[in-house]
Order: sequence, then C-alpha cells, then structure tokens
Amino acid sequence: MTLYRPIVAALGFVLSADRTRVLMVQRTRDGDTHAGKYNGLGGKLEPDEDIGTCLVRELREELGIEVTSARLRGTVNWPGFGKVGESWFGFVFVVDAYEGVVPERNDDGPLHWVEIDRLGELPLWEGDAHFLPLVFDDSVAMFHAVLPYDDDNRLVSASVVVERR
Repeated sequence: MTLYRPIVAALGFVLSADRTRVLMVQRTRDGDTHAGKYNGLGGKLEPDEDIGTCLVRELREELGIEVTSARLRGTVNWPGFGKVGESWFGFVFVVDAYEGVVPERNDDGPLHWVEIDRLGELPLWEGDAHFLPLVFDDSVAMFHAVLPYDDDNRLVSASVVVERR
C-alpha cells in the first residue's frame, strides 16, 4: 500500500461587502501550472500552524489584507494534481470580512471581483464545477470532494458528499 502524503492547503474565497461578488486571481505567471485559469487565494500549510492561521497568513501575504471573519465550507482532495503529479488536500473557506485594501494584482496575476453567478463562465479547472457552487450555497452545511487528476492534469472522476442544513 502506498502511503498518501498530500500537500495540505487553505483555499479562500473573499466575498465583497454586498456578498454578490468573489475575489479571484487570474493566473498569468510563466511556468505556473494554473496559468490561464482563475482561482481562489491561499496556499500551503506550514508545519507550525493550524489551517485557519494558514488562511489568514496566506491572504495577508497574497493580498495585504487581514481576515476578520472566515467560515470553513468544505474540503477537497486532489490526488495527482500539480506540476509533478503531487496530491493536494484543501480546506475551503469563505472570507466574509477583512480589513485593508485589495490590490489590483499579486505575484500570480491580476485580481478580479467576479459576480458569483458568473463564476462558471471563467476558465476554471474542470473539477471546480463540482464544488465551487457549494461554497456559496447557504443550504450547504459542509461538503467533501475527491477530484483525482491524471498526469496531463485532466479530471479523472468526481465524488462529492454534501451535508445540508
């Protein structure tokens, strides 16, 4: 049996004050596996932090904001996803409130406030369609997804468990 050792990460979706738009980064950096795609914001868990602290630190580093309210919405397991087929396990958050001013871009590319109901029109990873609507659905208490990718970063299958309120 192969030991499973995913990269653990926090993925945050920052809401606008009126809760109709979400902040997305348009990845444009050369050599980036995500180039051409839109993503939420976040990153890898450090050995000395919990996942909430990771989210706050990552958004401070990537956006220069201080998260004041965030809710865990679910988890996503991405086996085989990444530059060299590494696996990722993400804790997905909605950021309801923050302090600071969001910049126009960060190191990964331009930042855009996107209408939540128009997210599906963006170039996203194929697997995002299976969990992204759940992030913003208030009838969902929690979701857990498994979205394996092959060596060409194509979605192999999708399994999503949804807990309703």
